[in-house]
Amino acid sequence: MANFVNSELIGRPSEIMWSVIFVKIDNISRHPSQIYEALLEGLLLFIILIVLTFKKEVKNGLCSSYFLMLYGIFRIFCEQFREPDKHIGYFLNYFSLGTILSSLMIVAGVLIYFNIKKQEF
Repeated sequence: MANFVNSELIGRPSEIMWSVIFVKIDNISRHPSQIYEALLEGLLLFIILIVLTFKKEVKNGLCSSYFLMLYGIFRIFCEQFREPDKHIGYFLNYFSLGTILSSLMIVAGVLIYFNIKKQEF
């Protein structure tokens, strides 16, 4: 939320009815990508992990694997609405650094998950 208030990590231009104008940056209507991230990567992810961890049969490491997978998925979704960092830009004209790193998080989460499931047998 601080990024939203400080006009940092701004979203892509948009004409949706909830778009905002960051007057510190320009006068273009933009996605409030900071709010999307706060809701998905903060609130929703927290609720999902709390529900999963209060199950009695949770194995060690399972919460971590869910966190890595879900955070990565939510972050990749949010990256579609956010401007890339100016000093980095896009890789292969499409992938932001956040998307690449989030993909690695998902892979790590899947590997941890299958390692836990393999140990059950």
